Amino acid sequence: MTKSKVVEGVFAINKPLGISSAQVVRDLQKAFNPSRLFAPWLEVEKAKRSRENHNQRFRRRDKRQQVKIGHGGTLDPLATGVLVAGVGKGTKQLQGFLECTKAYEAVVLFGVATDTYDREGKVLGRAPYTQVTRESVERALEGFRGKIRQRPPMFSALRVQGKRLYEYAREGEDLPVEIQERPVEVKQLEIVEWLDGGTHRYKWPTKEIGTGSEAAAAEAVPHADATETNVEETARRPDTISGDVQSGTKRKRSNNDGDDLVYDKKKRRDNPELVMSGGLQSPGKDGELSEPGLSEPVLLPAPVKDPDILGAIPGPPAVRLRMTVTSGFYVRSLCHDLGKAVGSLAFMSELVRTRQGDFELGKNVLDYDDLTKDEDVWGPKVENYLDSWNALSNSAAEDIKAAGEE
Repeated sequence: MTKSKVVEGVFAINKPLGISSAQVVRDLQKAFNPSRLFAPWLEVEKAKRSRENHNQRFRRRDKRQQVKIGHGGTLDPLATGVLVAGVGKGTKQLQGFLECTKAYEAVVLFGVATDTYDREGKVLGRAPYTQVTRESVERALEGFRGKIRQRPPMFSALRVQGKRLYEYAREGEDLPVEIQERPVEVKQLEIVEWLDGGTHRYKWPTKEIGTGSEAAAAEAVPHADATETNVEETARRPDTISGDVQSGTKRKRSNNDGDDLVYDKKKRRDNPELVMSGGLQSPGKDGELSEPGLSEPVLLPAPVKDPDILGAIPGPPAVRLRMTVTSGFYVRSLCHDLGKAVGSLAFMSELVRTRQGDFELGKNVLDYDDLTKDEDVWGPKVENYLDSWNALSNSAAEDIKAAGEE
């Protein structure tokens, strides 16, 4: 590490399971603030602040003297993998990582749907899964490749009229608008591993949906068609939802922030409850659910508490998928929709982001555990990653300048 060298830029860290992206930023600051590597940066920042006038210092939200860090795209606590971080001037370049392609590996478990589309949610319904085979999943994946339209999960941080979707769910409030599908592109999608029932460690969630505000909150969750999957559909609200958080820097709102996904829709007098496109209607008397286009209402059966109640039925199968997708794509929605496409239900049980932009696991990503070690361990790695990023950025800028002069 060169003394008095101001180090800043963009690098990536391997986010572990169970913590939020915002917590990773705080952990980075905890390690960087007292370090020798970032001492010159802090000195420069201190000098800048000393030249600010009184009003500028008063308006500064964070008056603490610490390394400026932000991240380039949220990973939920249950997800692991590449989390891009910007340091100093690098925070201004994070917007591009929100819009770049990303690669993931995800495990899909069949037979159950949850309100959050992942294993952290509560069970909305169950469906048969013995008909789900590798061949049927292979055929269904054909419909998810290329340029498609996808509806974001109800429980997400997207904004609807300035309010997060998960906030409507938590408050048990009806959506004021209808959430629209949006265009995304799946550049690559393949099966990495097929896991027959009883051969893997993945399990269904044990928490069931409640009643009252929980049931009211999730009526808008897009769910399986009861005539196709023959499952009970009901609702809940989330216990925890991870939004898109950034520490230490302001970020422009992404084009995918959600306001462009919806349009106002007046409530009909004969249907006072507004439902998402693909969502559930409220049950009528005697628990009946009216299905559009059907002359008779469909009575949904109670969920099967014991999947082996009819005999020696193997546990639900699972599949590990690898994909490369564009900005705005929700892996949880893919898992949920894939379950319906094979005549069952499904949710995301595991997620790893293996690549974001030029950062890839196993190549140029800092191991999170290094932060718990001495600066002599993580310091040279971080400096090297930031130097490499700056060299590439400078080279790209020179190429653009040269092209403009030709």
